[in-house]
Amino acid sequence: QLEIWLDPLRALKADGDPVEEILAYALRKLDMSRDTPRESRLFANEILQGAPRIADHLAGPLKALVNEKAAILRNWSNAGKIADLNPHHLIFSIWAITQHYADYDAQLRALMPGEDVFDAARTHVTHMIRAALKP
Repeated sequence: QLEIWLDPLRALKADGDPVEEILAYALRKLDMSRDTPRESRLFANEILQGAPRIADHLAGPLKALVNEKAAILRNWSNAGKIADLNPHHLIFSIWAITQHYADYDAQLRALMPGEDVFDAARTHVTHMIRAALKP
């Protein structure tokens, strides 16, 4: 089901508003962490094991998709539409701040019992992305 996990990145469009496209991508990833945490954890475990079953996919289709979207981010940055950020690291950061909520769910529940973590996360991620992208 790796393909479904990549759909949010595929939806990032070069002809959209850069900040809104990136923010929408991050929020789609956050929604997936809320709605399909098991898949995120399975992927994380596969990576932690050295990706024995998906190494070819990582080096092939995933790399091609990430490079394609990184080129869009680079173009936006070069045009002054977003901050001058390394586009690959921006994507990695979005993965980190969104998938954390799936992969570390037990920790979050222990640290914030009874709270709706995802409502607060949406607000926080929105603020962080907007602030980071400001040219």
